[in-house]
Amino acid sequence: MKNKELKILLSSPRGFCAGVERAIEIVEKSIKKYGVPVYVRHEIVHNKFVVDDLKNKGAIFVEELEEIKDKSRPVIFSAHGVPKKIPEDAKKYNMTYVDATCPLVSKVHRESENLYKAGYHLILIGHKNHPEVIGTMGQLPNGSIDLIQNEHEAKKYDLKNDKKIAFVTQTTLSIDDTKDIIKILKNRFPNIREPLKEDICYATTNRQMTVKNIAKKCDVFFVIGSRNSSNSMRLVEVAKKSGCPSAHLIHSQSEIPYDLIENSNTIGISSGASAPEILVKNFINNLKNRFTVIIDEIEIIKEDVVFKIPKKLN
Repeated sequence: MKNKELKILLSSPRGFCAGVERAIEIVEKSIKKYGVPVYVRHEIVHNKFVVDDLKNKGAIFVEELEEIKDKSRPVIFSAHGVPKKIPEDAKKYNMTYVDATCPLVSKVHRESENLYKAGYHLILIGHKNHPEVIGTMGQLPNGSIDLIQNEHEAKKYDLKNDKKIAFVTQTTLSIDDTKDIIKILKNRFPNIREPLKEDICYATTNRQMTVKNIAKKCDVFFVIGSRNSSNSMRLVEVAKKSGCPSAHLIHSQSEIPYDLIENSNTIGISSGASAPEILVKNFINNLKNRFTVIIDEIEIIKEDVVFKIPKKLN
């Protein structure tokens, strides 16, 4: 019996962004320079495959600096950024540290600080407890920045002082979601100051744009990525909102839903900014074992962004 024919619309760009590539390279170069172990505070990027690979090479992951027994070993801060207090603590411990914060997140940190110094009260649009949000809020003194997560909170938000007001956003959100929140804030606070340049990162935008473009042509859409990866979860939402009846995250514990694929003629595939391409290849190879696969790679935009590695590692 001939295998069922399955068309795959493969989203491009997908997978690693420049910030993730830089963060992984920072860990690998630190291991080369300082030997093992090197410590990493928080998952360097939100992907189990990447984290496990770096563990095998000699990285030890911790949530807090206090967990590091041997303070003479270097520590790396994750791509999501850290509150100001963390590098200060590292200095107190006399620790060598390398900051792998994505330059686009650092831009939001600097922007927040400059606005605060210019007398603004800040609003951060983002998701509570996400490490990037903790890092951005941790740049400023308590009470000078408030988090808004959704339209409901934007409608209820009450400014407790008479300061000028400005907003910044988490870099991995969906443009559509923030658009509605920003609209409410601008209606309620006509003088609110917005970022000079969009905070949402180029890679998040590009991946969402491509998914939007192909989702409506698919019976099912799959996003390869981790459950704690904000940008991967947003891609699933974007696929659903863009007209694909069924969209799913494929993470490290996922079983491939063959029954669902069996009933489909066209499926879409993308991957989050912290998911390595090997995971996409493995997923497609599994499908090739069961179906006659025709792949159509849809590229909307070429990405050529590269971020420099800190000088101390060169």
